[in-house]
Amino acid sequence: MSSLLKDIYSAGFYNRFTDVLAAVLPTFDKQRFISLIFTEGYENKALKQRMRHNSVVLNLFMPADFPSAVDVMENLIHRLRAEHFGEDSLAMMFLPDYIEVYGIDHYEHSVKALEFITQFVSCEFAVRPFLLKYTDQMLTQLQAWSLHENYKVRRFASEGSRPRLPWGLAVPSLKKDPDRVLAILENLKNDHSAWVRKSVANNLNDISKDHPAIMMDVARRWKGISKETDAIIKHASRTLLKAGHNEILDHYGLEGKNISLSGFNIIAPSVKIGDSLEFEFEVSNDHTDKQNVRLEYGVYYNKANGQLSKKVFKISERLYQPGEKASINRKQSFKPITTRKFYPGKHQLSIIINGQEKEIKTFDIFG
Repeated sequence: MSSLLKDIYSAGFYNRFTDVLAAVLPTFDKQRFISLIFTEGYENKALKQRMRHNSVVLNLFMPADFPSAVDVMENLIHRLRAEHFGEDSLAMMFLPDYIEVYGIDHYEHSVKALEFITQFVSCEFAVRPFLLKYTDQMLTQLQAWSLHENYKVRRFASEGSRPRLPWGLAVPSLKKDPDRVLAILENLKNDHSAWVRKSVANNLNDISKDHPAIMMDVARRWKGISKETDAIIKHASRTLLKAGHNEILDHYGLEGKNISLSGFNIIAPSVKIGDSLEFEFEVSNDHTDKQNVRLEYGVYYNKANGQLSKKVFKISERLYQPGEKASINRKQSFKPITTRKFYPGKHQLSIIINGQEKEIKTFDIFG
């Protein structure tokens, strides 16, 4: 069985999907659909390319009249649900992609379709071109959806309006002025769905990267409303906390005074790509009162151009009693991953306590 994510689009998937499609399109030609999917070069297509390819092929079989195509799409989703096939699956993301590609000039019918489809499979990527073309209308609609009875639609309102949605089409106006986005999040800050609240936190974290002062204002206004809202703010603060932002450190009572570091040691300061770097240190609360202690470490990766690029990793955050000391041992993997390439040479490792970088040591990476 393939381990590649793009291979969710297997022959078995298409066989099952086309059986369902045939039930809602009386003149559907299954064999032609599958032959058009598996054209020359299909194996070389990445995941998103396969999704778009699916949309293009699907369009050849859908009604040319877009409103009629939306009706077929709704019938298709009803049938998929009846067959217990594909709900909330990555494989079905080409259904909202179809709306993104072929519905951009049909605002009203596309809005109707997105509201329905997102209750089957999330539509946050598909809404981005509509935010670019119909900014005011779409933001008004997203705010209305933030009050929707279905939690998936409410989550769509938050996730679709993220200023820095990962892998999503950029919408510069959301980054420049997040006021309309904040109005959406205000409606969702007490949402009973943890999935919705997590999206709210991620949205606020996006905002914090461009407007830390706005994020701090929200943190102060929402503090103590409920334990769930406090959790949203804490998760939304992760970028500011890793950056050692003074106001967020003060907000959480993370002071650098009276917390000492000792015994920082890189056990083997030369590590082969594919192995792990092991390090240890001790931290103690020298205060006469209990104190909140957030422990992190920073890795300064040597890049292809010889410059160092820092990434911060959290170890723990908890209350330390007066005089309490803790011994910490950690391993940092240097196994190659798709999102990071390691280069031989000198790297650095630092220990960060309550946002303050206390000590830095150098280590070597070799191939």
